[in-house]
Amino acid sequence: MKAFRFHTVGGPEVLQSEEIPTPAPGAGQVRVRVAASAYNAADNGMRGGFLPIPVELPHVPGYDVSGTVDALGEGVEGLSVGQPVVGFLPMERDGGAAEFVVAPAEALVAAPTTIPLADAAALPSVALTAWQAVFDEGGLQAGQRLLVVGAGGVVGKYAVALAKRAGVHIVATATPRSLDAVRAAGADEVVDRTRDDLLHAVEAQVDVMLNLAPLDPEDFAALVALVRDGGKVVSTTAFLTTPGDEARGVTPLTVFVRPNRERLAELVSLVDEGALRVEVTRRIPLDDLPALHAEGAAGRIAGKVVVQVA
Repeated sequence: MKAFRFHTVGGPEVLQSEEIPTPAPGAGQVRVRVAASAYNAADNGMRGGFLPIPVELPHVPGYDVSGTVDALGEGVEGLSVGQPVVGFLPMERDGGAAEFVVAPAEALVAAPTTIPLADAAALPSVALTAWQAVFDEGGLQAGQRLLVVGAGGVVGKYAVALAKRAGVHIVATATPRSLDAVRAAGADEVVDRTRDDLLHAVEAQVDVMLNLAPLDPEDFAALVALVRDGGKVVSTTAFLTTPGDEARGVTPLTVFVRPNRERLAELVSLVDEGALRVEVTRRIPLDDLPALHAEGAAGRIAGKVVVQVA
């Protein structure tokens, strides 16, 4: 089968197109004929060697995947050959930048039926990140207030949509090009972060501040004043220390996305109900993967890109 792999960490040039044996599923595993994988910033970090996730080399990137079940390993139940599936694969193992991938059965759920199968690869890790930030870490409930800093990105819009559905009042920051999209996702108040001072634009303190932006550490620390006593600061920025305020009981929490099959199935249901929109900004063929990684390394990727294999 065809796959893109890197045998050593480094720049985008370490990604090589190769013909390798088609993997066979072991006990509890499923082989998936890949429709698409999705590019994530972490793929760039693992290939570059600066994200502390120990991958087995040579490594096939692409831990978000969609496709159809091609073969079942011993003991697998609840999935069938030919079934369209979507999954968040173990990040340290081979991913979906290949014609086939072997995945733990518990990493896969039935794919959405209301969107193209390839586009479904754009859902798993980012939607799970948003859910875990808003509910698992933030603990938000109806009637509470959430501030989302950097809501214009993919995770931000999922966070806004999920929080809105739960009855949370949402204040969100965005750039001019994403203001309308953040409002459409459900934000009650939208602050143009290129024009307005957030410390003065937020009129009342929030229960949770969710940061999704690469802030200056001093600026991030200053924003803690917007969180009420006993509230939480939740962040997805792994290389930026999340600030809190011990004297006021403001707890700092950093989100590292975790697989959750039941939650992913629920997110798929929300997509099919029309409550969540899967956003894909670009679709590229597998052969263009090294060029895509070069764009990512230069910080030029906006939105969600899916890498179509079939």
